[in-house]
Amino acid sequence: MKETLKKFMDFLNRGRTPYFACIGLIILGTLLVYFSPRSIPGFLVFLFSASSIYWLKMRRSVRFIIAVLFAVVLVPVLGARNVFYLEVIFQIAVFSALALGLNIVVGFSGLFNLGYMAFYAIGAYLWAFFGSQQPYLLHSTVTTKALHTPFFLSPDLFYLFIFIGVIVACLGGLLLGLPVLRVRGDYLAIISLAFGEIVRQLANNLDKPLNFTNGPQGITPIQRPTMPEGLLRGFNHIIQPIVGHRVTDNQAYNILFYLIALVVVVAVIVITYRLEDSKVGRAWIAVREDELSAEAMGINARKLKLGAFAVGASFAGPMGVLFAASRTFVSPETFTFLQSCGILTMVILGGIGSITGVIVGATLVTLLNIQVLQSFSLYLSGLRQSNAVIPLLNWHWSHLSNQLDPTKYQRLIFGFLLVIMMIYRPAGLIPEARRKRDLGPAPEDEEPAEKGAENA
Repeated sequence: MKETLKKFMDFLNRGRTPYFACIGLIILGTLLVYFSPRSIPGFLVFLFSASSIYWLKMRRSVRFIIAVLFAVVLVPVLGARNVFYLEVIFQIAVFSALALGLNIVVGFSGLFNLGYMAFYAIGAYLWAFFGSQQPYLLHSTVTTKALHTPFFLSPDLFYLFIFIGVIVACLGGLLLGLPVLRVRGDYLAIISLAFGEIVRQLANNLDKPLNFTNGPQGITPIQRPTMPEGLLRGFNHIIQPIVGHRVTDNQAYNILFYLIALVVVVAVIVITYRLEDSKVGRAWIAVREDELSAEAMGINARKLKLGAFAVGASFAGPMGVLFAASRTFVSPETFTFLQSCGILTMVILGGIGSITGVIVGATLVTLLNIQVLQSFSLYLSGLRQSNAVIPLLNWHWSHLSNQLDPTKYQRLIFGFLLVIMMIYRPAGLIPEARRKRDLGPAPEDEEPAEKGAENA
């Protein structure tokens, strides 16, 4: 099987074949999504065609042009035709940035963090507070709100708060890093878990004596940046004949937030690659492999740990600001411990320390969570409401219990996937080269030397 796959990949990467294969896959995926907007297989083919830009061997300039056209032209056009697909891709972008940030802490530095969603919450509540009416409601209760209360800041300051979110989340990472300088392993996991719960409980209870967060009810409405009317008209003039309908304001905002998330993700990927190959990145890896030996070689492990927490947290801050503006509502229930476990699942599933693997893991978990399980659940609901019969068993689907809804077993499915991964792919789907080498079988040329040493 491996030999056949290898021969097929050699054929695809021969001459000009990868260029035709990549363009053909993208055209096929685009047509499937365009003419079948509700098709899950078509959407999966569309995403797979995007991945072919990475794994097919093409010139870097051509690869860059295809990637830009795909992300900046095709996705917004198809998203205007079906907003749900654009929402899924937006979620993939958000969770990819979060997973890459956690990968700095867990993958590069070897620090176990179970409270990463706290930094996401810090960014979200930052814009939720200043981009809403909440500063004028500090002395009001959760249930009382004066009519015609103005917003505190201009909505266009949202773009500035994306950068402010980086700084504030970075400070939060330093605040978490200070208590963990002397601990490691299980104790580090407990402290990070406690930090995540502290932030969530503060968001849940800071509605008195001053109402900063509006308590469990959350903050709403939150402003979005203004959409220039001329830009929307020009966009509709180009897109309307293609998608077959006028793009509404909400659809235009979805496209805008997707493009902002895309810019943030690209920046995060570039920074992560630069850090991985830098002096700091190599020092992080040294601390991860053996902290005592790294300190003996002159590496300041304490400063590097603080730096890892700060850099990893800074990736979550702007995504939190973007999340608050896109949803116009923020509540503490969004930033639970299970969400932090979900981000950690993406890192482990893709491959700890692997940048490409983490993005693949975030994509798969998001698709499973938002697209596949929900669609399968709706499919089963439709069968339960019909007179269909299960083949061979001669049993009506209407007798199927509601407790068998797949969306109720997301954590069970994630746990099952992790067990399977740890058995068959312990290094992840796309493992880091060093980790793959460490977990792989011993080279054949080392076995005789080991046997000779044993005989001696």
